[in-house]
Amino acid sequence: MQAEPLLALAAIAAGEHNFQNVLNTVVNGLAQQPGIAQARVWLLRPGDICDHCRMRANCPDQNQCLHLLAGSGSLQHAEAADYAEFQKHFLRIPTANRLEGRIATEGISILHKELSARTAGIINWDWIGSERVHSFAGHPLVFRGKPLGVLSVFSRETISEQEFGWLKMFADQAAVALANAQSFEDLRRAQQTEQQHARELRQVIDVAPMHMFIWEADASTSYGNRASLEYFGPIPPKHPLEFLDLVTHPEDVEKLKAGIQDAMARGESFEMETRMRRHDGEYRWFLYQLNPLRDERGRVGRWCGTRVDIEERKRLTDQAQRENLALREEIDKVSMFEEIVGTSRALQAVLSRVARVAPTDSTVLITGETGTGKELVARAIHKRSNRAPRAFVSINCAAIPRDLIASELFGHEKGAFTGALQRRLGRFELAEGGTIFLDEIGELPGDTQVALLRVLQEREFDRVGGGKPIRADVRVIAATHRDLPAAIAAGTFRSDLFYRINVFPIEVPPLRQRREDIRLLVEYFIDRYSSRGGKKIRSIDRESLDRLQSYPWPGNIRELQNVIERSVIVCDTEAFSVDESWLSQGLSMARPLSDELVSQEKEQIESALARTKGRVSGPQGAAVMLGMPASTLDSKIKSLQIDKRRFQTR
Repeated sequence: MQAEPLLALAAIAAGEHNFQNVLNTVVNGLAQQPGIAQARVWLLRPGDICDHCRMRANCPDQNQCLHLLAGSGSLQHAEAADYAEFQKHFLRIPTANRLEGRIATEGISILHKELSARTAGIINWDWIGSERVHSFAGHPLVFRGKPLGVLSVFSRETISEQEFGWLKMFADQAAVALANAQSFEDLRRAQQTEQQHARELRQVIDVAPMHMFIWEADASTSYGNRASLEYFGPIPPKHPLEFLDLVTHPEDVEKLKAGIQDAMARGESFEMETRMRRHDGEYRWFLYQLNPLRDERGRVGRWCGTRVDIEERKRLTDQAQRENLALREEIDKVSMFEEIVGTSRALQAVLSRVARVAPTDSTVLITGETGTGKELVARAIHKRSNRAPRAFVSINCAAIPRDLIASELFGHEKGAFTGALQRRLGRFELAEGGTIFLDEIGELPGDTQVALLRVLQEREFDRVGGGKPIRADVRVIAATHRDLPAAIAAGTFRSDLFYRINVFPIEVPPLRQRREDIRLLVEYFIDRYSSRGGKKIRSIDRESLDRLQSYPWPGNIRELQNVIERSVIVCDTEAFSVDESWLSQGLSMARPLSDELVSQEKEQIESALARTKGRVSGPQGAAVMLGMPASTLDSKIKSLQIDKRRFQTR
């Protein structure tokens, strides 16, 4: 072997990018050197034919062995068929076995200048003798410290130390050529796989019913799927933002472009509902989405966009909204504010104040006796405000246990107290963006009054057991039948909370101060309950109407409604009448004071307050003594301008 031919052979191998071609170049080139009987390349590979390998007994772990990947030589005394059969014996060699196995395992080079029967690792001495093989040389193939396999030659001539060194240099060059070729093939296969995946992905994207497109990092379009192209039709090549100018609805285009540019600048996803023009000029609603595609370093390499047709969903949503609006209007006509029906001056004054305060966000305090319709006044304010599309949440503060009212209003966190098994949203969160109606606000305990004051002042609150403030965009309307100034004097209601809720007071008059509305209400209730009961009532008994108009109605409209409903149920004729005993019993129970004798009424109330030391409700209160509900007496005290606090010191 000569140095120059080996260097030339190494250069040829280095120029090959095909792995098998490199192998063939190496063994064929070596086999043409003078005296070479056989040249072979073995590479380390996982075990693959262990079950029928002829050397299985000599393989310790059967995980890795030397694979004969290339061999070449000149035969003098063997037929080609015999040589092929002979080669089968050397398809696999276990590591640490034979000469090649030692070279691979120990990473050493081996030179046997003169082979003899004492030379360990020789498999077939018959072949050695028949081919007159004299020497063996083998070098490990190593690339960047990693063993690849073994290069071995059998020579009919003696291999000198110098030739052994030249062969070592050639083996090192061959290892580099093999590693490079393997890398080229791996890269080519990866590119082919990527191209195949890209083709398959395009096929999948093309059959998707939604619009899909890919933008490069600089927002230039690289691909749009079939659905997108079919929808927009042929459009001259444009930058994506210029394309949007052509196909987006004029009312949506600036918002869409601004959103996309902002998202791309920040590397974030973007989503918007927008209208886009079809090739025939029709606009349809789409959910437009744009998402960044990042590389392994987290950098945005491309953008993937989708447009999902939501025209049908929008149409159904709009239809549902129109139907809900029509339904609300119908409900307004059918179940409208029963207690607000009327034309009396007192009622019109209330409705005038409702119309004035409704468009604002001011807090309203509604006062009046029980049964006068305070909640319906609150609903009227909400329905005529800008918050009408959002929730109206009503809560009766007197109907909830004192230790649960805070949780009811503000919600609680899981584990905040015994029985709090999960987080619960409060009424203020449910009313977000809308209106909350706090009926009987005078019954709130002191600690809850403080929390409510915080909502009104700072527009935030905490859930029970929570420590993170929650913002509250809620309009507050409160109502009470109690005398809140008296409660402040008694220390049961906070004065600062009173001033916060009493921004715009509205007093709902009792029915006895709206006697001219009684006929309208009676006719309304008769029509309502007779329709439900399938009855035809065409007239009202005159005496019954007079009796209804003269009765003081301590239970106000709620009591009137109950009396009319009961009378309709028992009415068997077309003329409506009311059993006189129903009203006389109520009269006896309530013992109303005559409206015509105001001074006497005032004296009786003051006398009762003096005897009870200013106490209105309770078993020992003035209301029991006068035989009327405490709420009614509170209203009378207020209307007659009686200062009940002056009796509390006696």
